[in-house]
Amino acid sequence: MRILLADDAALLREAIEALLERLGHQIVATAADATELVTIYESLSTPPDLIITDVRMPPTRTDDGLRAALKIRATNPAQPILALSQYVADRYARKLLSLPEGAVGYLLKERVNRVDDFAHALLTIAGGGTIIDTEITRHLLQNEQPDVLDSLTEREREVLTLMAGGASNTEIAKMLFVSDAAVRKHIGNIFAGLGLQPTDENRRVRAILTFLQARENPGFEVG
Repeated sequence: MRILLADDAALLREAIEALLERLGHQIVATAADATELVTIYESLSTPPDLIITDVRMPPTRTDDGLRAALKIRATNPAQPILALSQYVADRYARKLLSLPEGAVGYLLKERVNRVDDFAHALLTIAGGGTIIDTEITRHLLQNEQPDVLDSLTEREREVLTLMAGGASNTEIAKMLFVSDAAVRKHIGNIFAGLGLQPTDENRRVRAILTFLQARENPGFEVG
């Protein structure tokens, strides 16, 4: 198969690339971050038979790989995609795995060591099937309650992610190419979405702590 591979860890990317070639597949291109993955995909004259992407990649190192996968599937619903990760990202994992067209998979990276199973998974996903790691299935079933961050828009999540990374309002505005006023509005919406009232102390800190706890314990509820 012709495969597009994305992973920000160079050594791991090269190891997976070597394994895929040993299995008889061709690597048409590699990407080191989610933005590059989408750019390379859109530049290919012929879509690859399969995309394999890491989940946690730049620019935010959260769920960027899954979001890039969903963006690609929005433009090409038939594109087979396999997500490899060391952890489970509930929100976007559910979206990816529930796509009606199938041809998706989500495996923990440790499963790559089981070469025969990995090879079978590649063929299954490329053929339109769905492969889900048993550990991921168990995790998703145990965490079916809504994510506390689900009330936020994609842009508000981006702003909150940058806030959690220590960026100031001005820095966020520059990184997202928006005005300071727009950032202030997004932050106000974040506070409202998380149920933080104007009378609450340290709303910015509380919003960041809520975000970090939600990422550490998907599906938790704020008391």
